Amino acid sequence: MFRTSVGTRLYVSVLSVFIAFAAAFIIFQHAREREYKINSLNSRLQDYNSRMIETLEYMGNHSEATVDRYVKTHHMRGLRVTLIARDGRVVYDNMYKNYSRMDSHRNREEVREAFSNGSGHDFSRQSSTMNQTYFYSATYVPEYDFVVRSALPYDNSLAQALRADQHYLWFSLVAMLVLVFILYRFVSRLGDNITKLRLFASRADHNESLDTEDLVGFPGDELGEIAERIIKIYKRLQRTKEEQNVLKRQLTQNIAHELKTPVSSIQGYLETVLENPNINEEMKQQFLERCYAQSQRLASLLHDISTLNRLDDAPDMVDFEVVDINTMVGNIAKDTSLQMERRRMTFDNRLPAGVTVRGNMSLLYSIFRNLTDNAIAYAGEGTTITLTAVPKDDVWSFTFSDNGVGVPYEHLSRLFERFYRVDKGRSRKMGGTGLGLAIVKNSVLLHGGTISVSNNITGGLRFEFTLRR
Repeated sequence: MFRTSVGTRLYVSVLSVFIAFAAAFIIFQHAREREYKINSLNSRLQDYNSRMIETLEYMGNHSEATVDRYVKTHHMRGLRVTLIARDGRVVYDNMYKNYSRMDSHRNREEVREAFSNGSGHDFSRQSSTMNQTYFYSATYVPEYDFVVRSALPYDNSLAQALRADQHYLWFSLVAMLVLVFILYRFVSRLGDNITKLRLFASRADHNESLDTEDLVGFPGDELGEIAERIIKIYKRLQRTKEEQNVLKRQLTQNIAHELKTPVSSIQGYLETVLENPNINEEMKQQFLERCYAQSQRLASLLHDISTLNRLDDAPDMVDFEVVDINTMVGNIAKDTSLQMERRRMTFDNRLPAGVTVRGNMSLLYSIFRNLTDNAIAYAGEGTTITLTAVPKDDVWSFTFSDNGVGVPYEHLSRLFERFYRVDKGRSRKMGGTGLGLAIVKNSVLLHGGTISVSNNITGGLRFEFTLRR
């Protein structure tokens, strides 16, 4: 089934509206121009009547001879002058003198209007007396109670004078042609954009390639720019989707690899115990303890994976409350004090009093705990962990640093990646899951903050992050 395009429908609709407007304008202008010229002619005849009345009043005489003399001396080509009494009798006419044979003029439109309103006119009426069409204009003279009526024959010259000026017709035609051209150019561009967008939608729907010449250039207007950006955004989303798929495959492989290590260890220890029933109790206890340690590492890994999935999939469902950061950090320092003593480390807590944040208790705890555990594991023995906070506008600006060994510069930008390890062998030996700093970054972002990492000038790592107050 044939369907007209949006551009064609718009073109026809706008053009129809303009043609209707142009037709209405022409009709209105024609009527207005004609009315103006009729009023001008009527004013001219009314002026003639008024001057004749003033002359007759000045002379104090309105006899036929006096009126004849005035008409002859104030001649207009084809002018007919008539005096009509209130009862409709013609008391004077400069062209027809047999007044007794003339019909009553009481019901003539211009005469009736003059007696009622003081003046009146009638356009293009045939005279029954002269058998000729005239333009009549009548003026009432209250001093003598009669009407002075002047008339000009409605011949070719008068018709030409009353004809409306045709220049506006040419103006309307030129304006219409200009609009048709401009509208065609606009609709043509609109049609090109819509055609390309339709082609883009069809190819996108069928998963076809979008890197073709017919989807490269768009007309240089706002709509073309929007259409081009839509395609670019779609291509960027497609690339992002492909990158996400690659990242998901890598993440799945990393998760499988990370899970495989503790599972293989547990399996190996248990197989050793089961296949050697005569193993001594001390060795069996050692293997069971190693199984338990690996199971704890497996539980931590699953917990961290669950936390990241919750941050990725349902961030809007995280409950927020007012959290006392001072108390939280104090508890973390107590919980990790034994580990720090073993490594001869010090926790220098320089938080000012009254540090509170509106956020999720569990995720905020994971930020400070993971940073602390990371420093304990990798900063080195005899180092100091320093935590400070400064209020800035509507956020707290935290600095978490240590004076340990630091991280090679080329690894800094990747520290927040999931399962990324600077020293893979040492990291697994220390029992880390490889997800701690990824959880830190995602938790900070969820709370509307920012985070960065750098090496201290004097050595060690320096984490700077913000949390909304």
